[in-house]
Amino acid sequence: MSCELLTVPEAMAILKVSRWTLYNLIRSEEITSIIVGERCRRIPVSALDTYVARLCEEVA
Repeated sequence: MSCELLTVPEAMAILKVSRWTLYNLIRSEEITSIIVGERCRRIPVSALDTYVARLCEEVA
């Protein structure tokens, strides 16, 4: 199984949002993330794809 994971700064750059906004999206469970080890938060690329698709559906 292959799943590309992004760091928080990488996900911020893709969505063009601030760290605060990204963490709020994670807290509200609009974007899923995982913890690797004790402190390393990673965001699956598929989670960003799902989030953006949901936003596009809401506008349509």
